[in-house]
Amino acid sequence: MNQRRLLLDVMCGGLRSYLRMCGYDTVYALDRGIEADDRLLAVVQTEDRTLITRDRQLATRANTAILLTSTNTKEQLRTLQSAGIGLTLTEPTRCSRCNGRLEPASGPRPDDVPTDRRVWRCENCGQWFWKGSHWDHVQTTLRSV
Repeated sequence: MNQRRLLLDVMCGGLRSYLRMCGYDTVYALDRGIEADDRLLAVVQTEDRTLITRDRQLATRANTAILLTSTNTKEQLRTLQSAGIGLTLTEPTRCSRCNGRLEPASGPRPDDVPTDRRVWRCENCGQWFWKGSHWDHVQTTLRSV
């Protein structure tokens, strides 16, 4: 699991799945109903997070920030990689929906969960995860960065 903790501002929500699937504890501002700059900065400070933003002024106010200048997801991922954010898929540890911790799941599964694959379940929201087509798509994107 990656130790660096991240906070995505409202303009960077498209990155949350990628970062969570790479094992990062990644909070998305809108998931917490945070839009105001001062509240974002307070979360960065109190939770020891690195802010990822497209807002130049906000980036200069944060203790630790990565400024993204592109709206293109691949370009944003390249910028993160250049800033030292490793972009390698790990064994699933974070829920891509809510950022909760995943635990290996056993026992009965819902009908739509494959029985021939290893699965994980989110401790917070109960979502089921396995390495399927979404995993393959994310892996392909990350390899192209």
